Amino acid sequence: MKVVWLVAVALLAAGCSSSEGPSANAPEPSPSRSIRTLSPLPMPTQPPPTGRLLADMRQSSRDAAAGRMEVWIDNDTADQITPTRITYRDPRYRTPLPGTRLRPVPSQSERGFQFLLPRLPACDHPRGSGTVTVTYGGTTTTLPVEDETNVAGRFTSARCLELAIAKVADLSWDDDVDFSGKVGDPATLTLVVRPTGTAGATLTIDTVSGTPIIAPVGADVWRPDVTIRGTDAPSRVELPMKPNRCDDHAFQESGGATAFKIGLHLDGRPGQITLRMSTAGAKNAIDFAKGSCGNLDTVSGGG
Repeated sequence: MKVVWLVAVALLAAGCSSSEGPSANAPEPSPSRSIRTLSPLPMPTQPPPTGRLLADMRQSSRDAAAGRMEVWIDNDTADQITPTRITYRDPRYRTPLPGTRLRPVPSQSERGFQFLLPRLPACDHPRGSGTVTVTYGGTTTTLPVEDETNVAGRFTSARCLELAIAKVADLSWDDDVDFSGKVGDPATLTLVVRPTGTAGATLTIDTVSGTPIIAPVGADVWRPDVTIRGTDAPSRVELPMKPNRCDDHAFQESGGATAFKIGLHLDGRPGQITLRMSTAGAKNAIDFAKGSCGNLDTVSGGG
């Protein structure tokens, strides 16, 4: 019995030691690996200044609504420049245009300078290109102006067409907007036509396009198909309208919300102009769109 008891004690001790120590069949622990770190990539370096000034033409929707354009000066020199005078010249414009919002242009930076567009461009010079003369720090330099989107040319063509149309009739939008005030209801946009009383060219209004917030009712564009002569009586063209979209982004459009493109023929020649509503008319049109969308608590019909 003593021998049996000793064997049992030995087996119990072996079992306890195996549960506390590493198992004979367990794999050896892997050696710890060092954490790999990534070195930061070097920041791209800006090339050294070329020592030149560059100029290009731009125009936002706000610029177009305000009757202006912008020339941007890229200062690729090693020093800041502070313009004291900027002048834009173009054979399509009768006189030089002075730049506004003069301010410093840091080295290797660019700034935009505004120019009011002329009401009477040189319509007998439909082609050309512009230059800008910059005076700063006792230096005066003249630069060609890159005009990739043809801002100056498009304005000249459109304005000269407007002047030709004005010899037949004055076109404008009525400030009043006929709206019931009920959510979902349409309203009426009215084109006011006042012929000059002088015989001459014939004007045909083919189409009127909507805007980001105003759209025709039941069509992609309005098609008035109205022919106007200078000797005709005054008339009104009523265009049923509805909200184009009711999201906030549409109502944030600042420059083109109430600027309508009119497709026309003047003595058989096709053209297009942009006819903008007055400040009062624009407010009424936007109030209508918001009211019809259900975005205003109170909307006045035409006030």
